[in-house]
Amino acid sequence: MAIKVPGKRYGKRLEHSKVFGHGAHGKKGTFADLLITPLVDMFVIIVLFLIANFSATGEVLMMTKDIELPEAVNVKEVEMHPVVMVSNDQVSISGTIVGRTEDLVKDEYLNIPALEEKLRDMKKQFEDLHAMAGGEDNAFKGDVNIQAHKEVEFKIIKRVMFSCATAGYNNINFAVLTKGGDNPVASAEGAH
Repeated sequence: MAIKVPGKRYGKRLEHSKVFGHGAHGKKGTFADLLITPLVDMFVIIVLFLIANFSATGEVLMMTKDIELPEAVNVKEVEMHPVVMVSNDQVSISGTIVGRTEDLVKDEYLNIPALEEKLRDMKKQFEDLHAMAGGEDNAFKGDVNIQAHKEVEFKIIKRVMFSCATAGYNNINFAVLTKGGDNPVASAEGAH
């Protein structure tokens, strides 16, 4: 009797089975050719696609269907600052709704307390962050962008502007579309 290597032993019936690899008459070669050129082409296309679609500056304004911006001729590029969004239905900042427009029209107060509180929190976070960094050149400038629907009542805009100024944001910019184009990355200088 011959000495066999230890391991699994299949029964007489399965010894010549193709499934278990013993009785395969026409074995396929295990060497597979890898085509490098199409692979490199595919990766180059993916990298170019990602570079073309990548925005290094980020989105300054979030465009929604609720807000249709007014048009202006004399504009400058919008910079990254807190954005107060005013639609026909609501006022929000950083995705947080601070008031409904219909309630703000009814009130006789000039400020919006929830908006002031949120802006003060953002100002405190900015100051705390820059105090830990120790940079004097990055002092708080009080810039804010207002993105308002073009048909919102002036009373609402006035209340938003007053709330921003009360919270310490005195440099107010309005987001507008460039006249003759749909470029929403322009702002008209507001109240200082």
